[in-house]
Amino acid sequence: MTLEKPKKTHEERMARKKAVMDERIANAKEERGVLILLKGNGKGKSSSALGTMARCVGHEKAAAVVQFIKGRRETGEFKFFSSHPLIEWHVMGEGFTWETQSRERDEAAAAHAWEITERLLQDPNRDIVVLDEMAYMFKYRYLPLEPVIAALKARPRHQHVIITGRVMPEALEEIADTISDIKDQRHAFRLGVTSQAGIEY
Repeated sequence: MTLEKPKKTHEERMARKKAVMDERIANAKEERGVLILLKGNGKGKSSSALGTMARCVGHEKAAAVVQFIKGRRETGEFKFFSSHPLIEWHVMGEGFTWETQSRERDEAAAAHAWEITERLLQDPNRDIVVLDEMAYMFKYRYLPLEPVIAALKARPRHQHVIITGRVMPEALEEIADTISDIKDQRHAFRLGVTSQAGIEY
């Protein structure tokens, strides 16, 4: 007859978990800016990036946002954040690529957005920079990747950067500190629900 081992109590399980987490926390001693990539076909990449930015601003850190595509409509986040004294906000796009119908205009907008971004990545007074929808610039080959990677590597040591977009270049993922892949399980638009203020923009 085999005797069943007594089940671990909740307290024992939590004690072991705490020991593991305490060790991880003790080993995480480096403090520096991180590069965060938010990718995937699910909803919420920009919302997550701007939520993190709001957290930084709550700690009196200076932020900047460059939106590479969203440009034809004043979004709720633009209306809420753009007048904040700690946030520099740039809406650079002319709308989604299928709306402009002009590669030349899209490339010009991307180049202008990169000029501003390059300056921000050199600014030690900016603690966090959000590059919203920048990944599309590489997918559509509106921007070369190499100068962007070089600027990211050379940025001020304390500066955090968040880049959003559905698909990230492999070379960008290789230098990232944190990568989140947001999946699309269901979306109201495919159920016939229109885009609504406060939810989609």
